[in-house]
Amino acid sequence: MSTPDWDQLAEDLAAVLGAEAVCREHPVGPETTYRVGGAARVGATFAAGVDMVGVAETLAAHRTDVLVVGNGSNLLVAEAGFDGVAVELGAGHDWVEVEGLQLRAGAAAGLPVLARRSAAAGLTGFEWAVGVPGSLGGGVRMNAGGHGADMAASLIQAEVVDLGGGGVEQWDVERLKLDYRSSALADHHLVVWAEMGLAIGDEADSQALIADIVAWRRENQPGGQNAGSVFTNPHADHAGRIIDAAGLKGRRVGSASVSDKHANFFIADREGSADDVFALMCDVFAQVQARFGISLKPETRLIGFGPGPWGDQAG
Repeated sequence: MSTPDWDQLAEDLAAVLGAEAVCREHPVGPETTYRVGGAARVGATFAAGVDMVGVAETLAAHRTDVLVVGNGSNLLVAEAGFDGVAVELGAGHDWVEVEGLQLRAGAAAGLPVLARRSAAAGLTGFEWAVGVPGSLGGGVRMNAGGHGADMAASLIQAEVVDLGGGGVEQWDVERLKLDYRSSALADHHLVVWAEMGLAIGDEADSQALIADIVAWRRENQPGGQNAGSVFTNPHADHAGRIIDAAGLKGRRVGSASVSDKHANFFIADREGSADDVFALMCDVFAQVQARFGISLKPETRLIGFGPGPWGDQAG
């Protein structure tokens, strides 16, 4: 793919989105929960009601890569940045509606917010989401989950924009092909809203479960600059247990370290380097493989890096 004319691309996007919604060298890395990393060549924010088809056609005309940022809670962006357009949903995409047993929300709505809103409405089945610090759109993209449940358990459909030049369509759960921390959605797909089907519950029971999940997270997961689980869990095992068994808690590479509290959480120092986090991932992968013969698979989306030792396993 040839290098786009970034200034012209930004100008063309501004003609569709408005000048205030587009910028050059958008600092994506600092917007992630790692708070480190580089910039995208162009940043674009979609307010509610924008011409999604027009945006998609503009991006397709310039043949550029697209990164949908979401809440940034599962991204690591290389210090060199991202050679493409970083897309974010802006004002008006965090709406929430509850009707009967259905919970419908804009893709920018936070999963913890949706957990609490559904509980307050007397619905059950989404309490687990209070422990996932991401957006609904990102939750659909990676089939987010925790505490024995995931998006696949309740998702009915999602509206998806093909930013590669296609249209706007409703994808049902069969087409989404949700699997363990994965789906059929690609980098050029943008989730606009999603609909979940829940069950009648008891508000007090749901609030108690939410409180238990929040307390468990505080007890078992670290704070600081991190993006949650770094590697997916191998079948019938836990990546954190394996990394801990390899004696890697507290291991440090430059400005990044394996958490002493949970071995599958890596912490970036303030003013640290995303490249150090990536190097730590490579180091932990190699040591676990050498010690146990287990090839861990990254759960974190790695943007702008070269290939890691896990080959083509990374999403």
